[in-house]
Amino acid sequence: MAFFRTINFTELLPSIEGDGVLLRTPQMTDFEEWAALREQSRDFLTPWEPTWPDDDLTRSSFRRRIKRYVEDLRADQGYAFLILRYSDGALVGGLTLANIRRGVAQAGSVGYWMGLPFVRHGYMTAALRAVVPFAFATLRLHRLEAACIPSNAGSVRLLEKTGFLREGYAREYLCINGIWQDHLLYARLKDAPPV
Repeated sequence: MAFFRTINFTELLPSIEGDGVLLRTPQMTDFEEWAALREQSRDFLTPWEPTWPDDDLTRSSFRRRIKRYVEDLRADQGYAFLILRYSDGALVGGLTLANIRRGVAQAGSVGYWMGLPFVRHGYMTAALRAVVPFAFATLRLHRLEAACIPSNAGSVRLLEKTGFLREGYAREYLCINGIWQDHLLYARLKDAPPV
């Protein structure tokens, strides 16, 4: 049973505008640009992500990914976005609100990735700042959570710059690049001051 549902799931998820970025749901027409950016960024992303399946960059794998995103959206369990540069529509990365928990929790987890050519241009900061009001006002979540590997200085800076506070340290929290990795745990509450 889901409490506090606020979106008609038969409609498409709206796009979200941020400072120089647009967040929108992935479509099959995004496959070639998505696969090219992920392949170009593979060495950069590998230390921070789960092990990529052998067929990860294939059209059929992307189709399964889109199907899963649609199922998660309809079940109010997750919301996937591609991050586009507003000026020219170039794909720069992706962001998800996942593991949505309703009832007494009203919480979800934030995950993200940025393509190597677009790192340190402020796009992820803008995207995260844009999705926070959507998560709290539209989805009516009370809490957003995020986790990052302690050595990922970029993610630590991003989360702290966007109002997430460090809450803890989880040993062997996620299997990243084939290894169970410790993670720093962060959260941002609905009533936290804007940043």
